[in-house]
Amino acid sequence: MNAPLRKSSRLTAEEFIAWAMAQESGRYELFEGEIVSMAPERAAHSRAKTAVFDRLRDAIRLAGVSCEVFADGMAVRIDDRFVFEPDATLRCGEPLDGNATFMTDPVVVVEVLSPSTQTTDSNLKLEHYFRLPSVHHYLIVRTTHPAVIHYYRTPDGPVPEIVQPGPLRLDPPGITLQLGEA
Repeated sequence: MNAPLRKSSRLTAEEFIAWAMAQESGRYELFEGEIVSMAPERAAHSRAKTAVFDRLRDAIRLAGVSCEVFADGMAVRIDDRFVFEPDATLRCGEPLDGNATFMTDPVVVVEVLSPSTQTTDSNLKLEHYFRLPSVHHYLIVRTTHPAVIHYYRTPDGPVPEIVQPGPLRLDPPGITLQLGEA
């Protein structure tokens, strides 16, 4: 995670989203009320998130569940001080309004690790994503290895497992994600 852009005052989630929508370029997140610029992506990162998006979309279609997958750009609002932009999310239920810019109820959140974000994605974001009652699965994808780190919700908190290429069952929402080489 890069350094905050503004240190003078902290923003609320609503102020941040309005600010971010007014920017002509760049990707940003809100962390403890401060705007954080996201670094440009490497080709391997982009390929990995596209592969995960495609596999989630295929799994939804095959299972016939009423869910939708979003690529990055759709923010996840944790609370008034944290807004993240994961690489992919899966949300179930009634479709979001076409003008929505964020969601508060993803079921699956995916982050593809980058050299500059691996500690944040593996620790801080993990903690914050699971603060949302809707989040049942957090997938951390590494571009250098085909295994995926899958955190799933239990009554005692998130539990990690390392998943090798092959099928990964995600309940809820009742889909099987086919993991493979990125």
